[in-house]
Amino acid sequence: MADHGVKQPLLAGLNDSPLQPKTKSIDRRRFRHCRSAPAMNAFPEKTHIALSPISESVLSKLYPTFRKVVVILAIYLGIGTFCFFTVRHQIKGKKTNGILDSLYFCIVTMTTVGYGDLVPDSFTTKLLACAFVFSGMALVGLILSRAADYLVEKQETLMVKAIHSNHTIGTTEMMKEIETNRVRYKLLMVTTFLVLLMLTGTVFLYKVENLNLVDSFYCVCSTITTLGYGDKSFSTKGGRIFAVFWILTSTICLGQFFLYLAELNAEHRQRALVKWVLTLRMEKVDLEEADLDEDGVVSAAEFIIYKLKEMGKISQEDIALVMEEFEDLDADQSGTLSASDLVLAQSPRKGC
Repeated sequence: MADHGVKQPLLAGLNDSPLQPKTKSIDRRRFRHCRSAPAMNAFPEKTHIALSPISESVLSKLYPTFRKVVVILAIYLGIGTFCFFTVRHQIKGKKTNGILDSLYFCIVTMTTVGYGDLVPDSFTTKLLACAFVFSGMALVGLILSRAADYLVEKQETLMVKAIHSNHTIGTTEMMKEIETNRVRYKLLMVTTFLVLLMLTGTVFLYKVENLNLVDSFYCVCSTITTLGYGDKSFSTKGGRIFAVFWILTSTICLGQFFLYLAELNAEHRQRALVKWVLTLRMEKVDLEEADLDEDGVVSAAEFIIYKLKEMGKISQEDIALVMEEFEDLDADQSGTLSASDLVLAQSPRKGC
């Protein structure tokens, strides 16, 4: 866990707690076979924990930075535009400019909008379209959505300040507020962006493409949902320039909206489960299940582990994995860890 950027141990202070006997030795095998609470897979939760510098460096490799995302997107669109430009005469439909139409067709393909105003008309173009639609969907799902999530997170502080503009809020209170309602603020932020994009697209289609308001809104909805009937689309040169940026942004924004909505629903269910577990009256059978070493009493550590399992935050497999690591580090098999245990555990073993 983290408190203002400073990591705290999970069971901090329990070593000096009168609730925990000093001389008790817990049978580690019981952690593998202890009675666990019912699996709570229906209550997933996205947790936010402080990461060590090593973990952060690993995540930075797994999740590309925003600059890398821009470079990857530019390369994808560059290759796609070049490929479709070379076969532009094998694409039928209403055309404006060779390069612009190729870029527009690439965007419409990767976002799976598929208006039908430009369609492949040969084996070569059809195979290219198949290749770019799959790679484009992967790009949107794995990279661009991550970039969108990153940008939304950057705006969380501004959102909190705007909501609490009536009174001064300190940095500590602000970070606590963001951590508590992170998903809610993300959903609020992306909803605002989505409404603005829909309004912008509707006005643009009404002013530039000369559609009436109903058709403009209809075209916006069929585009951002990737429905793309094709009866209404961007047909002018200016419209396709606008569509190159607007289609990509709006479709990703809608995807993020549904993602955050699902996360918020899961978070509410998880919090309801936690509240139910914490208010549940402790019975004798619960005491027996929490007594991992079966010595007739429940220590603070055992109680915490039991409650975390009840809340669905950890599972029996998690405990087993942690205990395996503990046993590997406990070189003298004393049931406790010390500096000498770490030295022995990390030293080369004979015969290896």
